Amino acid sequence: MLKFTKIERPSTPREAYELLRSSKTARVMGGGLWMRLQHRAIPCVIDLSACGLDQIEESDDAFVIGAMTPLSALESHADFVRATNGVFTAAVCDIVGPQFRNLATVGGSLYGRFGFSDVLCALLALECEVKFTGAGRMSLADLCEEGYPRDVLERVVVHRRPYQASYKCLRRQATDFPVVNVAAAYWGDEWHVAVGARPCRARLLTGSQLGLESKRPSREELARALEAVRTLPFGSNYLASAAYRRHVAGVLAVRAVCEAAGMEVPAPLEGRFEDEAKALGAEGAEE
Repeated sequence: MLKFTKIERPSTPREAYELLRSSKTARVMGGGLWMRLQHRAIPCVIDLSACGLDQIEESDDAFVIGAMTPLSALESHADFVRATNGVFTAAVCDIVGPQFRNLATVGGSLYGRFGFSDVLCALLALECEVKFTGAGRMSLADLCEEGYPRDVLERVVVHRRPYQASYKCLRRQATDFPVVNVAAAYWGDEWHVAVGARPCRARLLTGSQLGLESKRPSREELARALEAVRTLPFGSNYLASAAYRRHVAGVLAVRAVCEAAGMEVPAPLEGRFEDEAKALGAEGAEE
């Protein structure tokens, strides 16, 4: 059972930050939906719901998304959906259900850096920054790599780019945690591919790391990208084995890149996928 000794509801991010800094045992609560699954006592919880961080602001060059914005608000935001080629909506549409997404927040999903996070995987492939009260702004990729700052996440900034993007995911059934998820986006004259649910947190690979040199990659480039994705570390859990995840991640990455590029997956590669799946046999999700 999760127990709180005290709940603080500051009215500004700065107040929340000072509360957090004043107590080593204090914890920030966003939507609280994953926190409620824990079994522990927390002496002080800082609830950000009164800090005015639930708005989506638009400018000519970016979307500024408050950390307390519900997933459902962002997935249904027409301008954001158009600007990002629908990649976020595709990523979150199978997260439990509408009632859950009305409560789960964008900031909570990103700050937690959960290995299974569809939100983190989708936004990592776009040009995103996060803004903290104390530490200021940093790229989402840096947040993934550098770890948790003891800070208050205020906003997520998604820059406007002519994104060509696609999200691919494998689940055992709808609303399950993903077995593997992949987001691919072309912007800034380069491909960006995020691979998550390995079951570790998502990792970002760029065009030079993937061997993707053109906007419409050749079969040879896609084959290089396939192998590059499969060099990432993968692990096993109750959902799937490492070998199965490695196979699926490569397949999804190629399909996501091709869909974003508006092209079909070359037939020789599709045939290779089928042969590999047969060779893998029943190893998949039982380990």
